[in-house]
Amino acid sequence: MTESFAQVLTCRIKTDDDPVAGLKPVAELRTLEKTIFFIEEHPMSTTADNIQRQITENPILIYMKGTPQLPQCGFSAQTVQALMSCGERFAFVNVLDNPDIRAELPKIANWPTFPQLWVEGELVGGCDIVMEMHQSGDLEKLIKEAAQRAGAAENGTDA
Repeated sequence: MTESFAQVLTCRIKTDDDPVAGLKPVAELRTLEKTIFFIEEHPMSTTADNIQRQITENPILIYMKGTPQLPQCGFSAQTVQALMSCGERFAFVNVLDNPDIRAELPKIANWPTFPQLWVEGELVGGCDIVMEMHQSGDLEKLIKEAAQRAGAAENGTDA
């Protein structure tokens, strides 16, 4: 059984001097605050069960190659930068450290590639879709609304 984990990140990114559509290189993110938490695995759980639990328990979740601080492919780097530019907490799973998830998730999601952005249990898409949404402003709206609802749920109030 592979140990699965996700990390929750909170960051705010200054974008006024960025030449590439408001995105900052990951190396320049000096104000990153992170909290690491482990997703509990049950001995009798399948990889599919663990993936479903990750998606259910994390309102904003990206499955990517590498980490937000050190992406291991250009598509993951672009996608996570766009996500971080929204300034909300999110969880991630490094599929390079989780080969069972890397093999199983494309079957579950009917989406063959990584990264995969999931918001409130729904697959948003990969790099191309996320970048289009980032350019149009739809990504920030989606992420902020999901974060607001998640915060309200944690506090027991209506969003």
